[in-house]
Amino acid sequence: MPQASQSLEIPSLPWYTCHMAATPSTMLPLGTAAPPFVLPDVVSGETISLETFADKKALLVMFLCRHCKYVQHVKQALTTLGKEYQGTDLGIVAISANDATAYAEDTPDSLKAMAAAESFTFPLCYDETQAVAKAYTAACTPDFFLFDRQRKLVYRGQLDGSRPGNQISVTGKDLRAAIEAVLADQPINPVQKPSLGCNIKWKKGNEPSYFLRQ
Repeated sequence: MPQASQSLEIPSLPWYTCHMAATPSTMLPLGTAAPPFVLPDVVSGETISLETFADKKALLVMFLCRHCKYVQHVKQALTTLGKEYQGTDLGIVAISANDATAYAEDTPDSLKAMAAAESFTFPLCYDETQAVAKAYTAACTPDFFLFDRQRKLVYRGQLDGSRPGNQISVTGKDLRAAIEAVLADQPINPVQKPSLGCNIKWKKGNEPSYFLRQ
């Protein structure tokens, strides 16, 4: 196995620091209805569900974690995104589904500390059973799913083309373009690129079939 380097040249290395697999999105079919969920927000303790965002024109569901360097790479951009769309017609929720027993940085308490440190303005939920991640066919962190008013999937894939070590600035342009289009009732380009990140850390024996096929 090639040794990890500090430059994190992801396009040429299938693995990097801490042996975290560089995994792409599954690219759930466009038009898929948003799977329902009921999860606790690690910050407020409140229960978050699709109904929480019933008054929003669009909903962005993000699968994140704390320890992954791909998430670390874009976390400031996510904070900015959350602040810019706070109070708008876009609802945002982040979900972490990693096995917290095996990854201490991804426990609810650690996620709560992350949300505070990054000044997240959106709920950060913990999917302990990993059932919600499976329902969304979430594969990596970060992984993004954007739904319209009818909660049909209109965008899934990358934030933008930036990856750790590729020297491309983090702008969020791909996701932002989709958000602006759905809020303006404009068509979204169906040609979309998958996100790339650490694979979700599934509990032993709980791995979904799409993960086992990779």
